[in-house]
Amino acid sequence: MKRLHVSFGVADLEKSVAFYSTLFGAEPTVRRPGYAKWMLEDPRVNFVVETLSGDKGFGHAGIQVESADELDPIFERLKQAEAPYLPEGMTTCCYAKSEKSWTADPDGIRWEAFYTHHVMDEFGTGPVLEKIDTGEEGSVCGCSAPKVEAKVEAPAAPACCG
Repeated sequence: MKRLHVSFGVADLEKSVAFYSTLFGAEPTVRRPGYAKWMLEDPRVNFVVETLSGDKGFGHAGIQVESADELDPIFERLKQAEAPYLPEGMTTCCYAKSEKSWTADPDGIRWEAFYTHHVMDEFGTGPVLEKIDTGEEGSVCGCSAPKVEAKVEAPAAPACCG
């Protein structure tokens, strides 16, 4: 079974934990300095907020698998997607030892596919990688990946159903 992974950089971890705990109706599954993770079943997601990268906003998305056997078919689909493919291999990142590979969608949104072998005591940063060949400079490790810039303004009033 697979789980969607979403990672956000935040300015104030405690405020973000309070907000997302209320939104999800659950406290974080993992709390570490500068880091909180919810492993939710409904919706089935690995949702992370962290202050350690220094970036704010959406960081990256991913697909987490529950067994090493599920990883190779996803890596194959990443390779076939006519997008950049970067096999990272085994790395320590975000308090976990994982095997992972990266890609980017046509708009440069970074995606990882990974299997977590075990939880670590250190945050880790993964290997410093120069770039996914999207024309954008920077690292691709989710722990230190470049922020995908997106300006979001709060709407003055709901506009979807009017």
